[in-house]
Amino acid sequence: MKELRRLKSITEFHRVRGLQPPEHPLISVVDYAALKLHPDTNNINWVLDFYSISLKRNLVVKFKYGQQEYDFDEGVMFFIAPGQVFSIEVPPDGNQERTGWMLLIHPDFFHGTHLATVIKQYEFFGYAINEALFLSEKEETTIIHIIDDIRQEYHANIDKFSQPIITAHIEALLNYADRFYHRQFITRKISNHQILEKLEQLLDNCFDNGNLITSGIPSVQFISEKLNISPNYLSGLLKTLTGQSTQQHIQNKLIDVAKEKLSTTRLTVNEIAYELGFEHPQSFRKFFKSQTEMSPLEFRQSVS
Repeated sequence: MKELRRLKSITEFHRVRGLQPPEHPLISVVDYAALKLHPDTNNINWVLDFYSISLKRNLVVKFKYGQQEYDFDEGVMFFIAPGQVFSIEVPPDGNQERTGWMLLIHPDFFHGTHLATVIKQYEFFGYAINEALFLSEKEETTIIHIIDDIRQEYHANIDKFSQPIITAHIEALLNYADRFYHRQFITRKISNHQILEKLEQLLDNCFDNGNLITSGIPSVQFISEKLNISPNYLSGLLKTLTGQSTQQHIQNKLIDVAKEKLSTTRLTVNEIAYELGFEHPQSFRKFFKSQTEMSPLEFRQSVS
């Protein structure tokens, strides 16, 4: 069985891949030519706690995504969301000359922005997509111009305008990718991980419209019953697809909603705890810090 290795920060990714530390802890533009790929990592399943958007040329590796092979050898562009499991098989000559870039963005970079609420709606970040994006020369030029704008702003002096400007560029990049993917799949078939999609929809429903105040935080048993499968089967499937159990999925959703409320509303920590189904605010504070290594107030101050 392959080892499962989770990279929690972009700084950690840079260190593992033999790169200099990133200029910003929540976003980085990486040149593929600088990446160090080693065949001795072929037996590792990787999980990132941040988004990865890549455009590559002359990078010959085998890529497995979730439960299926990813059509990667000839593809140009691909997308990975936080919490997804993937593996890379590097051939002995895997460090030959290659070109391209990788854009890494931690979800915390988007807090307080429009993109924080809509980024998960882009289909190419889901397991339903199992093909890389094939770009025409004109399409590739469009994407490269946007990434150059991001790179230029990323290397400039960071100020209060940096986040909204970079976020606007990223949203343009995602919208163009969405257009190109829809063009590609007019004739291509998309596979479907129905249970995972239903789980995400169910969690969205549980956490929307103040449902947690009356119903409380959903349990693993409740989620399993709603999906009509056993708790053990669901957790086993999720472990394969995402590297995390059902309980961890629920906790991640809880933290995502808490971060959104802390960064986009003026609700007090006590009010947020109540809306999230916690009977005691102190329990919420303890849970939040155990998951993020920051108190709710410290997180709010970091994104204000």
